[in-house]
Amino acid sequence: MQKRLANALDAIRPYLEADGGDLRVIGLTNEMTLQIELLGTCKSCTMSAMTLKAGVEQAVLKAVPEIKAVEAIDFE
Repeated sequence: MQKRLANALDAIRPYLEADGGDLRVIGLTNEMTLQIELLGTCKSCTMSAMTLKAGVEQAVLKAVPEIKAVEAIDFE
């Protein structure tokens, strides 16, 4: 599962990096929700919710169907 998750995130990471952003995996809850932190410009972008749902979450759910959702955690 970890390898499939890493591959999914590596596939979407260049799109985030092209706009000056990135993400970091925080952890996986008992409810199978992947928690991530958006970094760089993704953190403050007005489109970050769309990026999270339409980009990151869809890539993760397709590659790792055991994961039920992806949520962004803000550490500020």
